[in-house]
Amino acid sequence: MSTKVEHTTQNIKKAKLKKLLNNYQLYLFLLPALIYFIVFHYFPMYGVIIAFKNFIATQGIMGSPWVGFKHFERFFESFQFWSLIKNTLGLSVLHLIIGFPLPIILALMMNQIRHEKYKRFVQTVVYAPHFISVVVLAGMIYVFFSNNGLINNFIMMFGGESISFMAKPEWFKPLYIGSGVWQETGWAAIIYLAALAGVSPELHEAAVMDGASKWHRILHVDIPAIMPTAVILLILSVGNIMNIGFEKAYLLQTPLNQPSAEIIPTYVYKMGLQQAQYSFAAAVGLFNAVINLVLLVAVNKFAKKLSGQGLW
Repeated sequence: MSTKVEHTTQNIKKAKLKKLLNNYQLYLFLLPALIYFIVFHYFPMYGVIIAFKNFIATQGIMGSPWVGFKHFERFFESFQFWSLIKNTLGLSVLHLIIGFPLPIILALMMNQIRHEKYKRFVQTVVYAPHFISVVVLAGMIYVFFSNNGLINNFIMMFGGESISFMAKPEWFKPLYIGSGVWQETGWAAIIYLAALAGVSPELHEAAVMDGASKWHRILHVDIPAIMPTAVILLILSVGNIMNIGFEKAYLLQTPLNQPSAEIIPTYVYKMGLQQAQYSFAAAVGLFNAVINLVLLVAVNKFAKKLSGQGLW
């Protein structure tokens, strides 16, 4: 019996090796990407241990003394802890709630346009903001929303008073989220348009024959077709909820709006690079990454139970 099992195991190994050799070209194509991730993503991860050490540059990572969870405790006991969590989650959740459904709605609307030239024009207009750099976008926000900017000129034209948008903390979230929605909605709609392009015309023809209106066809044909894609993108968005963009938040910060604008990524940058508290910054960044990992796994599991769709 044991000999038979060993023989079967050897046959399986030979079959796998033969399959590998027959498709070696495909594995060679994967090799550069694999090397890239190992060298630039996995290998540097050993440096995360400085979050548990008192990093001293002259002694190096391995030579620095261990301090355990000292830096985590310091962050949890910091007066900024709850403020940072509130600001980071507030921006991320609001951006997800507002920004996630809009590309779906836009894709469904553009899919209904039958005039090809007009459709291409609309696509060009809504895609264009994506190619504006974050620095330029932040500059545009400062120009348009300054005390003498275009928006305040319109407000004063109709008898209103000038608003200091960049100085008031309550205006940071609307400006951040609104600019992000304007910049990325059109680009994010591309993947949904690609999914809609794969819908068989026969389904729409059958629905028309059954007397379905345009709204009913969207509801019962188009939306189910893009739902698997939407679920995957939602899982990825929730799993990345704590990694809200650092660049724009940092560029839009002012001394007056900082109570609302300070988020974990900008805090890590200031503590790590500006104040050279490398171990503490690494601990805060690791905490942020762990929260993202937990959210990703939890949402994937929930989505898989609910819809049968998941990342794994």
